Amino acid sequence: MNEQFRIAHKLGLMFLHDTPLPEDVKAWAISQLHAKSPALGIKKIKLYPKAKVKEWPKSLQPNLLKRDDMFNTYKENMKRDELGLAGFTSQAAKEDNRLKNALGDTDQLKFAHRNVYGEDQLKLRFTAFWANHFTTGNIHDNQNHIGHAIDEAILANLNGNFSHMIYQMTTHSSMLTYLDNCWSCGANSQKAKWAKEDGNQAGLNDNLGRELLELHTVSPTAKYTETDIKNAANVLAGWGVWPGRLGNGNELLSTAQRHKWLMKEGGTLDSWDFFKKTHAEPGTKRVLGKVIPAGKGGLKQLTDFLASHEHTINFISFKLAQHFVSDNPSKSDINYIVNAWKTSNGNLNQIHTAVIERAISSTEPKFQWPMTWLFQVVRLSGATFFKGWDEFKVYNHGIMEAREIFDELGQSFWHQRQPDGYSSDKNEWLSGEMFERRIRFADAIYTAGYPTSDPDEIMDRIGANETTRNLVNSFSSRKDQFIALMCSPELMGLENA
Repeated sequence: MNEQFRIAHKLGLMFLHDTPLPEDVKAWAISQLHAKSPALGIKKIKLYPKAKVKEWPKSLQPNLLKRDDMFNTYKENMKRDELGLAGFTSQAAKEDNRLKNALGDTDQLKFAHRNVYGEDQLKLRFTAFWANHFTTGNIHDNQNHIGHAIDEAILANLNGNFSHMIYQMTTHSSMLTYLDNCWSCGANSQKAKWAKEDGNQAGLNDNLGRELLELHTVSPTAKYTETDIKNAANVLAGWGVWPGRLGNGNELLSTAQRHKWLMKEGGTLDSWDFFKKTHAEPGTKRVLGKVIPAGKGGLKQLTDFLASHEHTINFISFKLAQHFVSDNPSKSDINYIVNAWKTSNGNLNQIHTAVIERAISSTEPKFQWPMTWLFQVVRLSGATFFKGWDEFKVYNHGIMEAREIFDELGQSFWHQRQPDGYSSDKNEWLSGEMFERRIRFADAIYTAGYPTSDPDEIMDRIGANETTRNLVNSFSSRKDQFIALMCSPELMGLENA
């Protein structure tokens, strides 16, 4: 594989079939960190000639308040339908259900479009890395907020500081809902006292506090204790609200009532900055020796402290190296990233630049995730494998919905998944079942996606090695050659290019 595609394979999503290749690929790769990142896609599939790539409509990219209100309206209407209230029809509930569900489906399609049609392929790869590091999943109808977190908490902050990104993700409603922090309150909070007086129970949930330490920052190598976890959870107590179930008794409220409740309880309609004082644990807390003051500002002090912790730097530097540089990164690979992290005080531009430099200098192959592989195959071949944004639930050339594609692929940021995310270790993906899925997808892309480039053209463009060419040429039909090329060890990252 030539140098341009070797780097685009390890760090990016491959060059689109009709994109000129850069002469200085290292300079190009680093410049990608500052590329513009509009959400690009297609309105409808058009095979001959191909559909024009455009920016996604603003109406299909609602802000967080709009998402919250849509979800709340859905919950309220479904409850009305359940109770058989006058003036309400099942059809109205179904329509609200469609709108609510469409948020998750729309976000998945937009994510796919961005990765297929985007010109900022390295930024999108780093976005996927961090979206996996800060795992959220579809729990409590959380799929409606995950796409917003990926776009606004991660992609929008790739040029900033890690401490800001971790704060943005920790306080985002997708994370607070996914790890049940919305219902958490301190044992000595006003909420807990009220609950006790009413004969009910309310207390601390340490899910997010635990994962903040174990998975998002210092890792178990820091030897934190259960007391540290509990104290981190107490710092987090009060953060978050789940739209659709609000009030002291979790009763359903209309959107107008909900807005009134939000302003009274948190002083804001912004669920990304929502702190319930009545749920907060009074007093200072100590986490890994750091004293954290009471109140809303304590969380920022905690995340800043954890973001710059030596164990955090070492832990995430390894993860970056394993994801981009090599399946088995060397100590020097990891230290190169660690040094950039320390000298820049966590500046993501400098950290990502170090990752790029190390990945380019390394001759080790890098096995690719199923979703990364899929995007690379579609981009390389010029196929059209995802519907347009105007084609939800409409049959078109036998192409599945984006959600169905990710489900079948076995990898999606919208799945019900564990908080440790998807592994970057190739051994986790080398089962016969996972390889068979890639074969079926390569078949489907060739059959339904109508590639514009044939296997010979693709091999010449990427500078495929002799082993790959011999494998492809051992088949007689174009479809079998396409499948063999896309599922070859070279294009999956199992052997040196």
